[in-house]
Amino acid sequence: MARNGKLATDLVQKLERDIVTGVLKPGDKLDERSLSERFGVSRTPVREALQTLAGSGLVATMPRRGTIVASITVADLIEMFEVMAELEAMCARLAARRMARVDVEKLLALGGECDKLQEHADADAYYEANVNFHEVIYAGCRNSFLERQTKNVRNRLAPYRRLQLHRPGRVKKSNAEHAGILEAISTGDAERAAKLMHQHVAVQGEALNDLLAIVPRGYLEPLAS
Repeated sequence: MARNGKLATDLVQKLERDIVTGVLKPGDKLDERSLSERFGVSRTPVREALQTLAGSGLVATMPRRGTIVASITVADLIEMFEVMAELEAMCARLAARRMARVDVEKLLALGGECDKLQEHADADAYYEANVNFHEVIYAGCRNSFLERQTKNVRNRLAPYRRLQLHRPGRVKKSNAEHAGILEAISTGDAERAAKLMHQHVAVQGEALNDLLAIVPRGYLEPLAS
């Protein structure tokens, strides 16, 4: 039983990562048999993992479709981005006050990696580096509860945040925004770090309209439960 629990936990992490990185997209079917074959485990930990992911809203069980990567309504999308901006701003504020120098150096290195990737305008490669950049800030806030909650909302929004970077010019704009956040955190300017991070994550007005225009069918309702 304990082994199945450990396997289920590992599967949750792997499937979350697949959703965050776009390997699995909203509307994709998650078949127990296929997943058990892919990961070389029995169906029991797969079933447990899917139940955990359903509890966090990342997957949903649909009539006649089975379990799929969850979609959300437009209203949910707007509300989640609003919450995400506040959570990330809080992480940045605390990170500017608490982040160790070694972690600041790591953040600077990731900023450099994002610099290189944005030159190639490869939105998907940049997105993965962007995830790492933000996760260092989450960890740097030194508040494990806040870090977990921020990651939970980030995971739920991952497919949509990834799509944002496919808007013309967004990768370069995102990278320029990183530079300001980096400076504020590295100099300990907590309020500026929070303000810049909020602006970086928030999606409203034209940015929201542009995002909705490029969201594929299936990412939004009526697929979501």
